[in-house]
Amino acid sequence: MKKNVYDYSRKSFEEYFLSIGSPKFRATQLFEALYKQRIRDFSEMTNFKKEFRDILDETFYFGDLGIIKEQISADGTRKYLFGLEDGIIIETVLMNHSYGRSVCITTQAGCNMGCLFCASGQTKKIRNLTAAEMVLQVLKIDNMLRETGERVSHVVIMGIGEPFDNFENVIEFIRTINDDKGLEIGARHITVSTCGIVPKIYEFSELGLQVNLALSLHFTTDEQRSEYMRINRRYGLEELFKALRYYYEKTNRRITLEYILLAGINDSLEDAERLAQLVQGMNAYVNLIPYNETGDFKRSDEKTRRAFFDYLMKRGVNTIMRKEQGHDIDAACGQLRLKEMRCKRD
Repeated sequence: MKKNVYDYSRKSFEEYFLSIGSPKFRATQLFEALYKQRIRDFSEMTNFKKEFRDILDETFYFGDLGIIKEQISADGTRKYLFGLEDGIIIETVLMNHSYGRSVCITTQAGCNMGCLFCASGQTKKIRNLTAAEMVLQVLKIDNMLRETGERVSHVVIMGIGEPFDNFENVIEFIRTINDDKGLEIGARHITVSTCGIVPKIYEFSELGLQVNLALSLHFTTDEQRSEYMRINRRYGLEELFKALRYYYEKTNRRITLEYILLAGINDSLEDAERLAQLVQGMNAYVNLIPYNETGDFKRSDEKTRRAFFDYLMKRGVNTIMRKEQGHDIDAACGQLRLKEMRCKRD
């Protein structure tokens, strides 16, 4: 069976070529053809001999994603529903920032983490995405941007799914987009988010990657976090923050703590005080997120959000309030996909 050519990092290609008796520099040549020249036909890779092109053609194929739906927000944010080869649908978001064009990618079809406030968690995981399916989300959008002289400059791994529940494929994906012969997205322009799978935080700490780590925290007590985020029943706050501090000691990289403000649930000044105590002594900053409403949960009003922000700042916590983007186009992770799936059932 042929393999998707985008599934391989350059290192993986080197290992493959050595295994078939070819020099490993072929991996660099192939990467440049795929990601610099954007060639999608082995016959056009004229730096290889025909015999070798035939081997590539017999072994690999060029995967693709089909665009099922595109939504465009008034602020320029674009949300795409992509169709995978087996008919599964995923979503990817392109955002405009002052510092560049950022893509938020999906890592799983569905999610088993079961966070009650999350649209992604309302559908069980069907399967993990392959590295190729993640690479193609970025590549597809980057190809569209190239038509107007732009490019994808930042990638956030925060879409549908828990990245550390698909660890090996996510790492292969990161190596490809970060590679200077690949998509050449700087490590510090890549952010991976986890809801708190502690063993994988330790494993991630040892890889030597300089990408950014974000934790979906959202609650300040074990009782409340366990109620709304099942992962906390396995790895409580004390164990989680021990792993985060280990990550910082190994990488010297500042950590982002994501905190969605839910009306009447986690937005009191008492919550803000507990949050300040949790981050005390850490090189971290808190990213406060206005909630995109799904299900029974409501967003905190602007006055409450501002009071929460001001309290943290007075306590010396490095805090930002996330700028809302795409609020008019099913902005929450998984929201558009969930709507499409329900429409198909109906």
